[in-house]
Parts: sequence; C-alpha cells; structure tokens
Amino acid sequence: MAITAALVKELRELTSAGMMDAKKALVETNGDMEAAADWLRTKGLAKAAKKSDRTAAEGLVAVKVDGGKGVAVEVNSETDFVGKNAEFQAMVDAISGAALTASDVEDLKTTTVGGKTVQDMITDKIATIGENMSLRRMSTLEGGQVVSYVHNAAADGMGKIGVLVALSAENEAFGKQVAMHIAAVNPASLSSADLDPSVIEKERQIQIDIARESGKPEQVIEKMIEGRMKKFLSEVTLLGQAFVVNPDLTVEDAAKEAGVEITGFVRLEVGEGIEKKVEDFAAEVAKAAQG
Repeated sequence: MAITAALVKELRELTSAGMMDAKKALVETNGDMEAAADWLRTKGLAKAAKKSDRTAAEGLVAVKVDGGKGVAVEVNSETDFVGKNAEFQAMVDAISGAALTASDVEDLKTTTVGGKTVQDMITDKIATIGENMSLRRMSTLEGGQVVSYVHNAAADGMGKIGVLVALSAENEAFGKQVAMHIAAVNPASLSSADLDPSVIEKERQIQIDIARESGKPEQVIEKMIEGRMKKFLSEVTLLGQAFVVNPDLTVEDAAKEAGVEITGFVRLEVGEGIEKKVEDFAAEVAKAAQG
C-alpha cells in the first residue's frame, strides 16, 4: 500500500509522533492506521498524545547572539527537574541556534535540525523523557550590538530568565549592566511611546478616582494626576527607571554617559502568564489510584 502524506499526517495527529516515526510505522504495518498507532505505542513514540493536556510551565529560556542579531526562545516542560536534564538542555540549545534563521515561532517549529524538524525533536524528547513539552515563544532583536544575559543559569546561555538588549553602538559592559537591570526590574516597555495605550489609560483612570476621593479642587486634581502619571511612567518604562547600578541616574541618562542609545530589549521568563494547576499530595495520590 502506498504511504501518502495524508496518511502520515493523520497518524501524527492521532499519536503526536514525529513525521519520520509515523511514516516508518505505516510502512511497517502496510498502512494500517490502528496497527501503526499500536506499533508507535510499543516503541514508546506515542506517549506525547497522553501528555499533551498536562500543564508545561517549567523549562528553560535560551538566548543566542550572532553579530547584531539576538534571539530568545522559551521551551517548556512539566517540572523544573527536566530543566536540569542534559538531553533537554542540548535540545533547547539546538532550538535556540535554529531560531537565528527563523522568522517566528511557527517557522521555527518547522525548521530542520539534524534531519528533524524542531517540532519532531520535541515530540521525540517527550517520548524519551516522559513529560509534556512545548516550544512556547520566540523573540528576535536587532541593533548595532545585541547583548545577552541569563539569570539563574542552568547551563551556558539558558536559564529561568533570558534578556537581550540592543544598543546603537558597541559597549558590551554597559549592555550587560542594562540586561541585568531588565532581568531584575522587568520594565513594561522601552519608553512611554512603546507602552500599551490601554495600560496608560487604565492607570490614569485609577489616579483620577484616587485624586477625586481627596475632595480637592479640580485644578489641583489635574496637577496631582499629571505628577502621578509622570511617576508611573518613570517606574514602568526602561529609559525612565532609576538605574540599578547607579540609582542617581535614569537608565536613559546612564546610556548617554556610556555613549550609546538603547534601541530595544527582550525579556522572557519561564512560565510567565501560564496558569499552573496545583494539586495537593492527597489529590495526587487519589488521582494515581484511579488510574
């Protein structure tokens, strides 16, 4: 029986196995879909299907820089333990290297590394390590110089928080300081011009409500709001923040002293925004007992 691309696709959707594994299973079973799925299960290659609904909020962020271009990728696993696994780290390193030539995360998933797509690499690793995993996101940054920093590093270039900073000119030492600042302070945007207008409007409305509670005259309230919004923007935007290395300077002023302009940044933290399902020990035991 001819093994068509449609058959391979159907088996992959059914089992979450890699493309080459799915094709081999169909060849071995002469195109019998059910038998092919059983063949994959006996080889331990269809485990991903059973694990795909399990929350993967741990893992690693990896950063890579090549000249004036940098990338940061987040690859998730179910437990922090897997982030320390040498096999998982090697896979994340390979994925971040491939990201330098990918346009976005969907493109990265189909990029080939060592004869396999990135998505197939992850599917295979789910089978061998036994946890759900996913390539969650990727960010690219370009500039005159791009500097990287990893906080809580598990291995070279990967850890819990990955930061990229783009500078208008070369200044590695200053770029590293700014990257460490970003890791610690987590600014919402580069400047007020880049901040989501809805965030600004929400804060302004909060400050209006607070100011009116004071019962002060309208002209005084307007000045109160203006001052508080200025303070808010200085706290949430990178260029307006007090520089952690020298709090007497804003980051923007520190950049001027260093002779460069900060043109952009990326900060990825493992699991941010993912709702983690928490079960107590008794619930886990009961769940295991039920099979």
